[in-house]
Amino acid sequence: MALFLDGIQAIVDLGASVMLPIIIFILALLLKQGVGKSLQSGITIGIGFIGIGLVVGLLRDSLGPAAEAMAKNFNLGLSVIDLGWPGTAPMAWASDLGLIAIPIAVVVNLIMVALKLTRVINIDIWNIWHMAFTGAIIQVATGNIYLGMLGIVIHAIIAYKLGDMFGQVTDEYFGLDGISIPHGSSAYMGIFAVPIDDLISKIPGINKIEITEETIEKRLGVLGQPTIVGAVMGVIIGLLAKYPFGKSLQLGIQMAAVMLLMPMVVKLIMQGLLPISEAAKSILDKRFKGSDLKIGLDPALLLGDSQVIAASLLFVPLTILMAVIVPGNQVLPFGDLATIGFFIAIATGVHKGNIFRTLISGSVIMFITIWISNQMISLQTQLGENVGVLAKGGERVSSLDQAGSPITYLLAKGTTLETGIGFFIILVLYIGAFAYTFAKYKKGTIYVEED
Repeated sequence: MALFLDGIQAIVDLGASVMLPIIIFILALLLKQGVGKSLQSGITIGIGFIGIGLVVGLLRDSLGPAAEAMAKNFNLGLSVIDLGWPGTAPMAWASDLGLIAIPIAVVVNLIMVALKLTRVINIDIWNIWHMAFTGAIIQVATGNIYLGMLGIVIHAIIAYKLGDMFGQVTDEYFGLDGISIPHGSSAYMGIFAVPIDDLISKIPGINKIEITEETIEKRLGVLGQPTIVGAVMGVIIGLLAKYPFGKSLQLGIQMAAVMLLMPMVVKLIMQGLLPISEAAKSILDKRFKGSDLKIGLDPALLLGDSQVIAASLLFVPLTILMAVIVPGNQVLPFGDLATIGFFIAIATGVHKGNIFRTLISGSVIMFITIWISNQMISLQTQLGENVGVLAKGGERVSSLDQAGSPITYLLAKGTTLETGIGFFIILVLYIGAFAYTFAKYKKGTIYVEED
C-alpha cells in the first residue's frame, strides 16, 4: 500500500501537465484508441497545459508585481499575503489527507454515477487538491482525521453536482459539449451569478445594458479587438502601479499577448481531448443509455473565452480595492490575481458574456471570497506549518482559491462550532444561492438563449 501511495505521490508531484496526459493516455487505451492515437492525445493535452502554465506564469510574473506595487502606492495596510493556488495546492497534497483524497473522491464519483446522482465522470485528478484542502483544514480545525475525510466526501458530492448544474452553461456558452467543469472556484462560486442575473433582468434600464467583446468591437472598431482591449487595460494597471510609462507599455503588450495566446492553448487541449471525448461518449451512451454522461475536466478550459480574460483583467484593480473595503480584512490579494478568471468564469457564462453583469456578480463573488479568506488565516497558516511549507511562528498566510471557499469555511467552522453572525450570513447566502441555482437547473433554465 505504501509503495502504491508513493507511486501516486510521484505522479502528483509531476503536476497537472504530466499527470493529466498520463491519465488521458491510459483512458484512451481503455477506449480502444490505439497506442498511437492515445499517445498523440495525451501529449497534445500536455502541450496545452504547458501553454496554459506559460501564459498564467506570464500573468503572475507581470501582474503580480504590478498589483503589489498598487497596494504599496495606496498604503493599503494589508499584512497577510494571498499565496494563490500555486502555494496552496502543495499544502493540500502534503497533508495527511492529500493522497487519501484521490481514492475517496473517485469512489464518491463512481457511487454517484451508479446511483444516477451525477452525470459527471471526473478525470481531473489534479484538482482533487481542492477537496484535499477542505479535508486538511477540517483536520487542523478539529484534530480529527475522520471528520477531515467526511469533509472530502461532502466537498466531492457538492462538486460533482455543481458539474451537473452548470452543464448547460459549459455546453451552450463555452461550447464544451460533453465536458463538465466540476472543480475549483469556477464551480462553487458560480451559484451566486444565477440569482444575480435574474435580479438584474428585472431592473428596468439596467437589464438593457450589454457590454461584450462583440459590442465593444462594434462600437470601437479595430480598437475594440481583444488584444487592444488587453493592451489598454495592461497600461492602465501599470500606471496605477506608478510604473514608468515605458514599463506600463510593456505590461500592456504582455496583457495583449495573454488575450491572444490563452484561447490558442486551450484549443490545443480541446484538440487532444476531442477523440477521447467522442469515444468515451459513444461507449458510455451504450452502457448507460439516456444518461448523457460528461467528462469532468480542469476549469482552465474556461479561460479560452476572451470575455472571461477581459473581465479577469478588470478585476485585478477591483479586487485590490475590495480588499480595502471588506470589513476587518488583512489579506492582500496577490497569488491568485493572475487567475481571477477562474472565480468569474462560470459567472461570465451564466451572463452570456455580458461583462457588465459579470462585474456585478463578480464583485459579490470576490467580496465574499476575500472575507472568507480573512477568516481562514490561522487555519491555513497552521496547515502550512504542519506540512513544513511555512516556518513555525513565521509569516501568516491565506489564499483566495480554496481558503476563500464557502464550502471549506462552512465545514471547518461548522464542525468546531466557531460560529458568529458572519458564519450565518455566509451560510444563508450560500445555501440560498445553491438552492435557487439547483431549482433553475432542474427546470433547465440556467442558460436560456434570448430571442
